Amino acid sequence: MTETVALDDSCENYVTPKPPENNYNRRARRARVEQAIPGQKIASIEECEAGDNTFDDGDSVRSAVAGEVLRDRDSRTAAVSWTKRPLIARAGDTVVGTVAATMAFMIAVRIDYVNGVRTSAGVECICSTRNMRKRTLALVGDVVALKIMSLRNGALHATVSEPELGVLFTKCRKCGQTVMQYRDAVKCKECGWIDDRKLSSQFGKAAFMR
Repeated sequence: MTETVALDDSCENYVTPKPPENNYNRRARRARVEQAIPGQKIASIEECEAGDNTFDDGDSVRSAVAGEVLRDRDSRTAAVSWTKRPLIARAGDTVVGTVAATMAFMIAVRIDYVNGVRTSAGVECICSTRNMRKRTLALVGDVVALKIMSLRNGALHATVSEPELGVLFTKCRKCGQTVMQYRDAVKCKECGWIDDRKLSSQFGKAAFMR
């Protein structure tokens, strides 16, 4: 509602009318803003209900896109706003990324390409190494090709079981120099060290590696 404008003879006490406040502005001030990536937990279902660009996995409210989290205390909803949809991998997609971490029975990979298209979403996937013939699937810093199998518990799960999947680029773990394929392993051109990897049939051939 517009405030009363007070004027005197000199106009020194002129009061600028304030625009009417809408519900969106009030909600925006009450909300707490933070960044989220796809699959990230932003609230429990006891705290909030799923709003725009979020989903309920039965235990938590998770983000479906990369963007800003908006929580509305009055309606008890959590939503995510975004201006441009990032390229996010889905089940069946082939991805290329850099190994970010290795664990006892899995590796975590930061996805850089989805079906050959560069993405800046910053999403990671995990790939199980359990029951694999190779002792070492990949090392941190290796570039690998994977296929996304599913989204479970807020994480992208991938496989490396097909011939074209596996390590595309790696270096010697001893001296850090260039390696070449040696049967189904790699051999350092500098020190001669032979090391195990799960090599892709496209090892060393990817155009973006050149």
